[in-house]
Amino acid sequence: MKPSPRLLLPLLALTALLCGHSLAADKKPLKVFILAGQSNMEGHARIETFDYIGDDPATAPLLKQMRGADGKPAVCDHTWISYLTGRYDGSANGEGTGKLTAGFGARGDKPTEDGGKIGPEFTFGLTMDAALKEPVLLIKTAWGGRSLNTEFRPPSAGPYEFSEVQLAQMQKQGKDVAAEKAAKAKETGRFYRYMVEHVKKVLADPKRVCPAYDPEAGYEIAGFVWFQGFNDLVDGGTYPMGADGKTRDYTKYSVWLADFIRDVRKDLGAPKMPFVIGVLGVEGLNANPGIFSFRKAMAAPASLPEFKGNVAAVETAPFWSEELGVIDQKHGKVRQMGFLLKSKNKGGPNKDGTMTDAQQKEYLKKYEAELISPAEAEKWKRGASNAGYHYLGCAKTFALMGKAFAETMMELQRGKEATR
Repeated sequence: MKPSPRLLLPLLALTALLCGHSLAADKKPLKVFILAGQSNMEGHARIETFDYIGDDPATAPLLKQMRGADGKPAVCDHTWISYLTGRYDGSANGEGTGKLTAGFGARGDKPTEDGGKIGPEFTFGLTMDAALKEPVLLIKTAWGGRSLNTEFRPPSAGPYEFSEVQLAQMQKQGKDVAAEKAAKAKETGRFYRYMVEHVKKVLADPKRVCPAYDPEAGYEIAGFVWFQGFNDLVDGGTYPMGADGKTRDYTKYSVWLADFIRDVRKDLGAPKMPFVIGVLGVEGLNANPGIFSFRKAMAAPASLPEFKGNVAAVETAPFWSEELGVIDQKHGKVRQMGFLLKSKNKGGPNKDGTMTDAQQKEYLKKYEAELISPAEAEKWKRGASNAGYHYLGCAKTFALMGKAFAETMMELQRGKEATR
């Protein structure tokens, strides 16, 4: 018996409605990851150092992932990026957008143009692109030379307060203390606000950056990566010498970073947002005691009970290239010798000041050749492209860091889903 036409239409409508609900339920929200910090989050590893990754059998597979079949840097299939950066003072901020590929590293005064470099974002995105089925959006905000104690200072940390020692030093130097305080107040929290404002701007219209965004599926702020620290490490004014008289007391950094995590979660409406701290790893596993002290302070918030299971610290020191670091130390000796030659230092080869510029140049060239072998020079050219505070501009290092950040983020995600 055939169904009555009167019954058939409502049945078809109900079926369509149920199918629509099913399709909507199958849709997964856009995964949004925020990457923020200073120059090492920008990334100063030139693309020309990619080949060095393939020299190590352990990382050769990673290089293969980083390149397409044509040998050029891979382009992600379903991962996009919005990158806000600019001059150190924020006066030339601009946004670079597109499908994630190499070139979204440091860009300097041309924030909308490919800078020929990578930071952690490249392999972070490649890892997410391979692991997740839903579209991915990275929102990266990074500027060189910014500190947590001032420019990235979170609202809960309150205003920056100069110590009595700092105030006394200013007076001794004849500085206008009132003007110094006003300038500090103006800078305090400025880049934190740039960061939050940009994230909100992108998320107000995700499709502008990510064409695969489906408004019906929405988006999820799936995680935050913080990679910063060098300017705080070397700030002797903010962080006084510790009780041991040898290393600085970075306790305040731990407090302010915990404030940062709470504030950014509040400001972005993501109270349990997974948060990864990239612990500063310059100089590697053989760093000086001061760096170890700072690393401990950076990682400390991950151990707080309130952040258990949703904040993790990733040590980046293991990714430092020790062999390039040794060569970098030799380059340092060459630079030092150049200074001795110019300064006519009593302990240097030009102590009597009779060497001409040409003689100094020839002496330095010979000194470098004796100190750095041709094989080391070639290795340096292949793997390094910047200074030690930028992890030597080594793509292998940045690639390993980005991958580790992504893998740790996914572990936090799995833990979050398990507690739902």
